Formats: sequence, C-alpha cells, structure tokens
Amino acid sequence: MPQTDGPKSQADGFLDLWPTTLLLRSLPGHEAANAELLRLIAAMEVQKTDLTTDYRSGNLLTVDNPAITWLRDCINKTVIDYLKRAGLDYAVNWSLQGWANVNRRGDYHDPHNHPHAYLSGTYYLQVPEAGAPAENRADVRPGAISFYDPRGAANMTAIRGDRQIEAEFTHHPKAGEILLWPAFLLHFVHPNLAEEKRVSISFNAVLKWSEDYLPDQG
Repeated sequence: MPQTDGPKSQADGFLDLWPTTLLLRSLPGHEAANAELLRLIAAMEVQKTDLTTDYRSGNLLTVDNPAITWLRDCINKTVIDYLKRAGLDYAVNWSLQGWANVNRRGDYHDPHNHPHAYLSGTYYLQVPEAGAPAENRADVRPGAISFYDPRGAANMTAIRGDRQIEAEFTHHPKAGEILLWPAFLLHFVHPNLAEEKRVSISFNAVLKWSEDYLPDQG
C-alpha cells in the first residue's frame, strides 16, 4: 500500500515529495592534500596510461597515503551529513570505491549514472580557469558538470528559476570542492578545452546490504 505518512508536513502545509538532493561544499585545508593527491595520481598514470578509463580495476581510496586517508575521512563525513539531511534515523553501512579522472584538452565523460551504488560523488583537485576559445559557440561550458532531472517528462512545464522542474543543473567546480548526489542521477562532464589538465577523484558509496533498509509496507 502507498505510504501516506512519509514526508512530514511543515507548519505552512508544504510537503517535499520525491526530492533529489545534491551536496556541494569546499573542504577546509584542501590545498596541501591536493598537492599530494596530484603528485600521487601523476605517478600512477606513468605506470598505467589508461588510469581514467580503466576505473574498475582498482580502488584509489584504499591506497596507503596520508592524503588519501584525509580524503576518505572527508568523504565519509560528507556521506554521514547527507544521510542526516535525508532524515535517516537508523544505522547505514557502506564501502567506498574511488578512481582518478585526468581530463586533457578535449576529454569529457558521456552522460551516465553509477549502477550498483547508493551515492556517487566527485572531489576536484585541479580545474582549469580558462573559458571557451573565441571560435567556439557561446553556450559551450568547458569543464562544467551537468545533472539532469530523473523524472520523465517533468521538464515539459519547466520555467526559469523553478528548481523543481528545471531540466538541468550545471555547476562549474573549483579545486577543493566535493559534490555528492544519488547514484541514479544522470550527469555529464563537459569537455575540457584548456591546455591544463582537469583532475578529479570520483567515488561511489556502495551499501553493505541489510534488510533493515527495506521500507515499511504499512
């Protein structure tokens, strides 16, 4: 049976139904950690030239390195904050899987989501500041990341400024920022059009399954 007592009503009567929550924050003290993470990834890429595309072959977040430990702790804290914001009042356990993305000029990531994960995210180490070259179209957004409304046909009534039904959310990330979102959410990483590399670490929070996670069937 459909649940009717799910989202709690606020005093003014509004209900938040089927929200899609993204978390965006800048991690304090990221400068020193980013320098070490960039050094580590550059060394790894020398040994493995397909480091970015063969992302399933390893788990960067298990590497024994102080900067990796710092990032792993920050990711776990971010996941905890996200779950608290979602109103979950029971224990949730997960494991982290992470990989490096090194995007050179022209590189991008097709629209995709992250199957078999609960939450997904990206931490940014180096983001070129250069905009699109003059010969490119005015609507090109190099290096940005776009997220798309997962509800089919919801954008048929989209109007500017209404985030409930705007079909796309685009963000131009900065070094030190972390983004976290539901793994089902379709997203697209726009091409890097700068000579400088765009470097980030993406990750999944994969649930360690428990029957306690099953919704009540009231």
